Amino acid sequence: MNKTTRGWTVTFAGTGINLALGVLYTWSVFAAALTEQLAWSKTAASLPYTVACAVFALMMVPGGRLTDRFGPRWVATAGGIFAGGGLILSSLTDSLFVLILTFGLIAGIGIGLGYSAATPAAVKWFPPQKKGLIAGIVVAGFGLASLYIAPLTNSLIASFGVKGAFRIEGLIFLFAIVALSQVLKFPPAPAFHPGPSTPASIPPQAATSLNTPPSPPPAVKGDFSWQEMLKDPRFYLLWVMFAAGATAGLMIIGQLSTITKLQTGISWGFAMVALLAIFNAGGRVLAGWLSDRIGRSWTMRIFFSMQGLNMLAFTFYSSPALIALGAIMTGLSYGSLLSLFPSATYDFFGTKNGGVNYGLIFTAWGVGGVFGPLMAGAVVDLTNSYFYAYLIAAALCLIAAFLTIFLKSSPLEAEKA
Repeated sequence: MNKTTRGWTVTFAGTGINLALGVLYTWSVFAAALTEQLAWSKTAASLPYTVACAVFALMMVPGGRLTDRFGPRWVATAGGIFAGGGLILSSLTDSLFVLILTFGLIAGIGIGLGYSAATPAAVKWFPPQKKGLIAGIVVAGFGLASLYIAPLTNSLIASFGVKGAFRIEGLIFLFAIVALSQVLKFPPAPAFHPGPSTPASIPPQAATSLNTPPSPPPAVKGDFSWQEMLKDPRFYLLWVMFAAGATAGLMIIGQLSTITKLQTGISWGFAMVALLAIFNAGGRVLAGWLSDRIGRSWTMRIFFSMQGLNMLAFTFYSSPALIALGAIMTGLSYGSLLSLFPSATYDFFGTKNGGVNYGLIFTAWGVGGVFGPLMAGAVVDLTNSYFYAYLIAAALCLIAAFLTIFLKSSPLEAEKA
C-alpha cells in the first residue's frame, strides 16, 4: 500500500471514528426521553451533556499529548473503550449523579481521546497544501453523526426504552471505534540518506558536521513545543477567535428548536436542527478546501464575517424559510472552525506536537460551549427574547474577523504569496 492510499485509509478511518463519537450531538434525544420516562427536569437532563462537553474539551490536551507520544492507535482505542463503556454503564442507572459520572465523565473522556487522535493521524500523511481538506473530511464525521444517530436513538428508545438505547449504542460504538482505531497510524519518519561524499558508516549527527545536507524546504517554520507555543501571540489570537466563533455557533445549535418556535410559531424545529447538521459537516470540508487555496486567515475572515452578519440577521428571521437560511449559515460558519483551527495550528506550530498544541487551542471550544448556551438562556429568561444574545454573538464574531488581520501569514500562505 503506497503512502497516498494509506493516508486516505487513515483519513476515512478517522472520519468513521468521529461518526460514532458524534453521539454527543444527539444528547437532546436522550434528554427528552429522560424527562418523559424518568420524570427528570429539563435542567437535570442537560447536566450530563454539559459535563461531557467540558470533559471532552479538557481531555483534548492530555489526549493530544498522548497521541504525540504513543501514536493515535492506542489513544483512539482507549477512547472507544471509554466512550462505549460510558454509554453501557449509563444503561444501568436511574440516578442523575451516576449518569453525570458515566456519560458526562467517562464517555466525555472517551470522546476527547478519540477526537484528539483522529485528525493528527490523518493530516500527517499529506503535504501542507492538503492539510485543510483532510482535517475537514475527518471532523465532518462528528458533524454528520446526528443525522443517523438521532433517528437510531429514537427508534431504540421506542423499542427498548432509554436504558436499552444506551446499552445497544454503547456496544455498537465500542466495537466500531476500537476496530477503526487499529487503522490509525502516523507515517514513518523519513530515513536519513547520506550524501555522495558521506560514508554510510558515519552516523547522521557526525555526518552533518562533515557534509551538511541541504536545508529542508520552508514548508514548515518549525515544530513548536506547547511551552514555545504559549509564548507566541498567535496562540492567543487563535484561542480568542475560536472561543468567539464557538460561542455563536453552539448558542444556536443548543437553542435552535426553541428559537424556531419562538420566532415562527412552528413546532418542527428538529428539521432545522437536521439542516444545520448537514451544513455543519459541509462547512468543515468546504472551509478546509478553500483555506488550502486562499489561506487560513482569509478563510477565517470570510466565515467570521458571515457568521457575524448572520447573527445580526437572526433578529429579523420570522419565517421558516428565513430560520432555515439562518441554520444553513450557522452550520457552514460553525463547521468551518473545526477544520480551520486544527489546520492553522499545524501551519503555525508544526505537526510534531500537533496533538497537544491543538488540544490547548481546543479548550476555547469548551469555553464557547459553556458560555454560549448559558448566555442565551439567561438573556431569554430576563427579556423573553434572544435579541441581545444575537447582538453579543454578532459582536464576538465581527471582533474575531477583525483579529485575523493580526495573524501573521503561515509558512504555507507566505509560500503562495
